[in-house]
Amino acid sequence: MTRAAVPGLPSRHPIGGLLPALYADDDLAQRFTAGLDTVLAPVLSTLDNLPAYFDPALTPPDFLRWLSSWLGVDLDPGWPEELSRTVVVRAMELHRWRGTRHGLAERLRLCLGVEAEIVDGGGAAWSATPGSELPGAPTGELLVRVWPLRTAAVDARQVLDVVRACCPAHLTCRVEILTGPPGPPEDGGS
Repeated sequence: MTRAAVPGLPSRHPIGGLLPALYADDDLAQRFTAGLDTVLAPVLSTLDNLPAYFDPALTPPDFLRWLSSWLGVDLDPGWPEELSRTVVVRAMELHRWRGTRHGLAERLRLCLGVEAEIVDGGGAAWSATPGSELPGAPTGELLVRVWPLRTAAVDARQVLDVVRACCPAHLTCRVEILTGPPGPPEDGGS
């Protein structure tokens, strides 16, 4: 079904009833305006329900992709409708966190159903102690370790696609797929 032609949709404001009394009994005028009512009824219905089109929870499924384009969100055609609606609802939150570990982890959790541990090799560091040693040279690598939450298996290609889309251009991306959460880091004796 499309909004362009909805069979049997009545017009809330039939044009034939708005004509002067002279045309009330004119068969040609009434049939002509009834044809216009058929064409205009879906337009008027859409306008009457316009606020629902901008609500991701209520918008028709075919309108959701267009609504997502307003927010700069790419929806995967393979996603279920509910996941697509959730991604559109959370789009602004995810944009605020874009470029951070938290943002990447949330995007992976939402889109692919995986938990992530992210090791950033960007080289930024700070210290509250004056005169402390400078940080080492940056590794230039973003390491993302993921393990499944919603599904039994993780598609490494999908994870890498999401990571590359969020990774800064000056870093290389590496993804490791784990079967479960990583254990506590081993103490190197220091």
